[in-house]
This record gives sequence, C-alpha cells and structure tokens, in this order.
Amino acid sequence: MDEPFRDELDQLRARSLLRRLREIGSAQGPNVELVGQHLVNFSSNDYLGLAADERLRAAATHAIEQFGVGAGASRLVSGTQSPHVALERAIAKWKNAPAAIAFNSGYAAAVGTLPAIAGKNDVIVIDKLAHASLIDGARLSGASIRVFPHNHLGELESHLEWARREKPQARVIVVTESVFSMDGDRAPLREIVELKSRFEALLLLDEAHAVGVIGPNGGGLAAEEKLSADIQMGTLSKALGAAGGYICGSTSLIEWLTNRARSFIYSTAPPATVAAAAIAAIEFLQTSEGEDRRHALWKNIELLHQLLVSETNRKPESAIFPFIVGQENDAMNFAHALQKEGFFVPAIRYPSVARGSARLRITVTAAHTESQIRALVDSIRRLQRSSGRH
Repeated sequence: MDEPFRDELDQLRARSLLRRLREIGSAQGPNVELVGQHLVNFSSNDYLGLAADERLRAAATHAIEQFGVGAGASRLVSGTQSPHVALERAIAKWKNAPAAIAFNSGYAAAVGTLPAIAGKNDVIVIDKLAHASLIDGARLSGASIRVFPHNHLGELESHLEWARREKPQARVIVVTESVFSMDGDRAPLREIVELKSRFEALLLLDEAHAVGVIGPNGGGLAAEEKLSADIQMGTLSKALGAAGGYICGSTSLIEWLTNRARSFIYSTAPPATVAAAAIAAIEFLQTSEGEDRRHALWKNIELLHQLLVSETNRKPESAIFPFIVGQENDAMNFAHALQKEGFFVPAIRYPSVARGSARLRITVTAAHTESQIRALVDSIRRLQRSSGRH
C-alpha cells in the first residue's frame, strides 16, 4: 500500500527541511538529557529558569491535590476552577490592565483573538516577522491584511493611510511583537503607538518574549517604556515557566473574547495545576528575589553579547541571539557539530525563518553559568575557523 505524503517528506529531506521530535529525558534547565546524551541547553525559552523551580512545583502539587488533574470541560461549561479565576486576576494586576483572559497556549490566544475582533470589513496591518500564530489569526479573521517590512515605520504609516482612505469605517488593527522570536530585536514601540493613535487604530502587542525579561517586575516592553497597547498578548510558557497564553485589555474586550474567541470557547480548560504554577511565577516576578533573577539573566545576556556579537555597537535587546548560518544544510551541520561538543542549539530553518537565513537561535537564561556561556562561544568560534566561516 502506498504511504501518503512519502514523496513530500522525501522532498523536505532533500532540502534539509525535514524536522523530527527530540526526546528530552529531564526537566527543563541549563542542562538536559537528550536521548542519553548530557547537553548544555541553549535552546530553551525558560529565560528565568522557572520551569523546574521549587515554587512552581509546590504550587502545582498543592493544586493537583485540591483540584485533580483535568478540568473536565470548557471554561464556559464547568471547566472554570478557582485557580483559573485567580490567574486572570493576577495577570491583569501584574500587567496593569483592567482585565485578562487565559488561553491554553499563546497560539490559541492569537488565533482566537484576531478573528473575534476583526472581520471582512476590517483591516489588519502586521509586521512581516510577526509570529506564525498572529499571521494565522489574521488570515482566519477574513480582514484585509497589509504587511509592512520588519519595523519599517514609513511603510506602516503608508498602510494606515491607505486603510483610513479606502476603508474609513473599518476597524484597523496594528499587530506586532515587542521582542521578535527569531531575531531577538525590539519593535520601535513608541513610534508605533504614536502612529496607531494618529490613525485611530488599535494595537495588538505580543509580549511573549519580553515578559519576565524586560521592564519593572518583568512586565514587558510596554511597561519599560511606560506605554500602553489596546490588546496585550503574552505567554505563561516562556519566562514564567508554566503553560498557556493570555490577552489583557479593557473589561469589554475580555468579555467579548469570552463570548467570541473560538479557541477559548471550544477548548477544554487547562489543568488548574498549570494555572496555579503560573500564579506562583507572577508572584515571584514581583518580589526582590524575582528582580534579582532578572538581573542575573541580563548579566548573562550582556556577557554573551560581548563574546558573540562584540563587533556590533548596539546594546543587547533580549535573551535571543540569532547566529545566522545561511543555507539549511549548513545550519544543520553546525548544530550537529555543536551537539558533539556538548551543546544543544537546534538549527532554525524555513518556514520558521526566510529561505537562506537558517540559523542557530541561541537563548541564554538566568540559570546558565559564566563558564557555560564562554565554553559555547569558544566552540562556535572553533567550528567557524575549522569550516572556513568568519
């Protein structure tokens, strides 16, 4: 019997684009066990080292004893348990927003929210490098989509002018990330807020890679720059070490999403134990110890920047360091060579990044030691020299 998709898989393999799951036999952390091999992990978004933290473990254990494992139903049926309500209150208070709603994942937050707030008569203006979940959400909405080149304020302004001229009655939504997931750079948020205000648009800001890392109490880029977005999106599964996504905004927005976001309405609620762990992470971020952990992260960020990209004058902007290799096969070979030297830094390839810009996406955490960071850079430089790359 012919196997469906075999030819397509062979084509992916030939282009070095075939992906496989990797089995991790340990908790997340600066060191992991990958199929029996002990590796220093520079691939995780666990920026503050909270995924295996005792505070989150204790909160989750207590919640599982009280609420069990599964929620049993969707949030609007009988799946809303007390930790879900407490989590949404904690998020809103931490993000200084009137209200919040939690989703099973950041992806679910994006594909549920954009189709709920925009329709065929509306316009979504989105950064070219916005996360796939935001792109998918925009497409599902049926709105007219205009894409502006990455962080290009002139093109953003041009698209907003077009929207107001051609569709004066439309709801116009600007969509961007605050820290971009593959390049680690920041959006020019102050200028974007000025433009969206001038053209009476809404701003959906995805803070997934900024929360926990940037701003007072890890509140994100908007908090650091003392700006506001109409719709703030984020995740509980990166720096916060738990799982899920959220949207913050006005009480009417959150009530509307509760009634119209399909990924919220038609999903079984996440386990209460996950919500409890996320609450513990949010509470930790707002303590002096949480600030110390964030400062430790930035000390490591600055060290890696100094060692790896010291030829640039710009300051490091996030915990994400793209090491561009170019061709997919070359990036795969570089990642395999690093793995042989004891480092886990998977290659990122198309369609996660543009063709010809395959890379190692290096992420540093507060849990890494100085010696681990120095050893990684030494290995990268040695492999560069041996391959003739500079």
